[in-house]
Amino acid sequence: QVQLVESGGGLVQAGGPLRLSCAASGRTFVSYRMGWFRQAPGKEREFVAAITWSGGSTVYADSVKGRFTISRDNAKNTVYLQMNSLKPEDTAVYYCNAHRVVGPPMDFWGHGTQVTVSS
Repeated sequence: QVQLVESGGGLVQAGGPLRLSCAASGRTFVSYRMGWFRQAPGKEREFVAAITWSGGSTVYADSVKGRFTISRDNAKNTVYLQMNSLKPEDTAVYYCNAHRVVGPPMDFWGHGTQVTVSS
């Protein structure tokens, strides 16, 4: 089992920054790709960004490219999402995801953290 706990959400004005953290525990994470997803009211959950745990390769949704940065601290088993130039359309619940890439695919999710961007 993998436990994921997000933190860092809150209310921010448009144009401002916010940093989310995801603390992971329960397993070794070399076999997992870590990512962030978000879900706005009335919409489906969508991919935001992902990073390989050992290699550090990253991928982003087009809507956040150039504004968001995903990173990780392996010593702390923590993944971060630095969000800059926030827009009202970034308002959503942000979820941390651990996707197993070695062996049968498996996904673990955190409970989410609310991000609200005011205009």
